[in-house]
Amino acid sequence: MIVDDDALVRLGLADLLDTDDGIEVVAQAADGLQAIELATAHRVDVALVDVRMPRMDGITATTHLRRLPHPPNVITLTTFDLDEYVYNALAAGADGFLLKDTDPAEILRAVHLVAGGSAMLHPSAARRLIDRYHHAGRPEAVGARARIEQLTPRERDVLALLARGDTNADVAAALGMRESTVKAHVSRILTALDVTNRVQAALLARDAGLDAER
Repeated sequence: MIVDDDALVRLGLADLLDTDDGIEVVAQAADGLQAIELATAHRVDVALVDVRMPRMDGITATTHLRRLPHPPNVITLTTFDLDEYVYNALAAGADGFLLKDTDPAEILRAVHLVAGGSAMLHPSAARRLIDRYHHAGRPEAVGARARIEQLTPRERDVLALLARGDTNADVAAALGMRESTVKAHVSRILTALDVTNRVQAALLARDAGLDAER
C-alpha cells in the first residue's frame, strides 16, 4: 500500500513497484485515515507511508496500522534525511525509512526486505538521526541499559549489529551463524525487550550505548 497526499508521488511509486513481479500494489491512500480503512479492507504486507499528510500524519497512522489484527510492516517516506518526525515514526513501529529520492532499485529492495521481516534504514541519515536523539537524552533512554542486561551475551552481539542496520544475512556472516539462528535470536530479543520490531530494538540499543561498546 502506498500512502501519500501527493497524487504524483503515489503514481510514480505505483509505476515503480509494478515493475517488480514479486510486488503487487493493492491500495493507495491520500492520508492516514484512508490508509487505516484500506489496510483493514485489504491484506497489506508492506505500507510505504509519507510523514506529513493532512487529516492524519504518517506517525499517527503508523501507530494505528501496527495495532491492526494483521498489521502491515511500515516503511516511512520522507523528503529530508533529518526530518524530526522520522525518529517518532520508527518508535511508533515503522520498520525503517527511506528518502523519496532513494534509488528506485533500493526502494524495491526495501519492500522485499521489510516484507521478509528485516529493517531498511537509509544508511547515513538513519545513523545521524538516531544519534541526534540519543545524545539529546530522550526519556526513552531511561532504563534502556537495564533492559539490555536481560539478554544473553550472544543476543547482545546480535542486537549490537541490528543497531547499526545489519540485515539477518549480515549478522549471520559477521557472527558465523545460520540465518535461521539469527532469526530465532531476533525473535527472543524482541520478546525480552518488549518491543514491536527490530528497529525499536535498535533504537533501544543506541539509547543504552550498546553500539558504542563494540
